[in-house]
Amino acid sequence: MPLSEQEQRLLDEMERHLLHNDADVVSAPSGDRTLSYRNLVYGALLLLAGVGGLVAGVIVGDVWGIVIGVVGFAAMLAGVMVAVTPVRRTTPAEPRERSASKQPSSASFMDRMNDRWDRRQDGR
Repeated sequence: MPLSEQEQRLLDEMERHLLHNDADVVSAPSGDRTLSYRNLVYGALLLLAGVGGLVAGVIVGDVWGIVIGVVGFAAMLAGVMVAVTPVRRTTPAEPRERSASKQPSSASFMDRMNDRWDRRQDGR
């Protein structure tokens, strides 16, 4: 079902606003978690060891080969999990007053998003 002319204009306007305001969403910090290079290296090494175990299991070929292959696959899976698991950033401790003064929001997610949208539109 095609959009009416009014709906199409409204959709185009919403897209323009989103593209205009998207820069601050992309540049916003994604929280206090980030990927660690150390975890990436450990994960890659574990992944390579798992590939080696899987190849060794295929070469051995008997019951022990199956066990070695399964262990190698588990090591590969663990390596990927270690590599992509985010860690907490080490930031200087915030003063207790600031975190204590922050009151928990009882508004729903959509209410908070609507409030942010209204503040952006009023700020222009």
